[in-house]
Amino acid sequence: MNESKKLRRSLITAALALLAALFSVTAATFAWYIYNTSARTTKVEMAAGSSVSLEISSEKDKGFASATVMEDFTGLLEPVSTDRIYPDAGTPDAPFYGFRRATFFEAENPGTDRERLFAAAFDNSTPKVDYHKTSLFLRTNAPTLDIYVSDIGYEDADDQRPLSTALRVGLVVKQKEEDGNYPEYIFAINTAEDANRIRDNADRVPLPNRALDSSKTDGTTVELIPLNSSNYCNYDSATGSVSLKDNSRALFTLKGGENGGYGQPVEVEVYLWLEGCDLDCTWNLMGQTLKNLTLSFAGYAGEGA
Repeated sequence: MNESKKLRRSLITAALALLAALFSVTAATFAWYIYNTSARTTKVEMAAGSSVSLEISSEKDKGFASATVMEDFTGLLEPVSTDRIYPDAGTPDAPFYGFRRATFFEAENPGTDRERLFAAAFDNSTPKVDYHKTSLFLRTNAPTLDIYVSDIGYEDADDQRPLSTALRVGLVVKQKEEDGNYPEYIFAINTAEDANRIRDNADRVPLPNRALDSSKTDGTTVELIPLNSSNYCNYDSATGSVSLKDNSRALFTLKGGENGGYGQPVEVEVYLWLEGCDLDCTWNLMGQTLKNLTLSFAGYAGEGA
């Protein structure tokens, strides 16, 4: 009888050990899967085009033409957030924390291993690439030319899980204003809601159009309504004509040189990141990529331009 009980205990212990081992393998595999599929954008080929009287280059002193190819990005983007791209140029000692990871997560089932692993994936995945940055240089031979974005084109690798719905393109014009700040503009390139959105990663109470407050480190968010296609200008590539929409947003003004020559180029820094406080920046995007991104500018000098 005692032998029977001992055998039964041994079998139960072995079964529990096997279950524990299986659970450990399953949990480890799941964590590995999240960790290794946290890649977001791969091989983003960025190009910029411009209109007549406006030339563009990826280098300051050479290569100016009607179009250029920007520095490619091949790597991983992790969800980050900020309400500002660049620190205040006039007050370098002012608190500014810039791009930071969005780690708060409103789980459907708080406390579950799945939700903790997801939050950890957003917080700790490596390599830690928070944003991609490159530069463009624009110049004109017109007396004055107001510069607009005419298009930001994109192609998702998977239309059913569009990475573009959570992507942001930021532009910083390295042309100082009177107050010492660099003008900066943040664009949402795809404002359509992701129909397959699974769950929200952002505020503990997710809200639209939020971003982390760049002056704080406690997770405080502020309202940030990004620019979008309604703020582009109209550009007809067949005729070269430029016209404005009701909400077209001028980025800056270029000036030409003497005797119809080209003036000094102005640098525009281009930033690319996943906005972690966007309601579409969710589990559904794990492993998704963007095939390409194109950035187009146009110059407007008034009626008949």
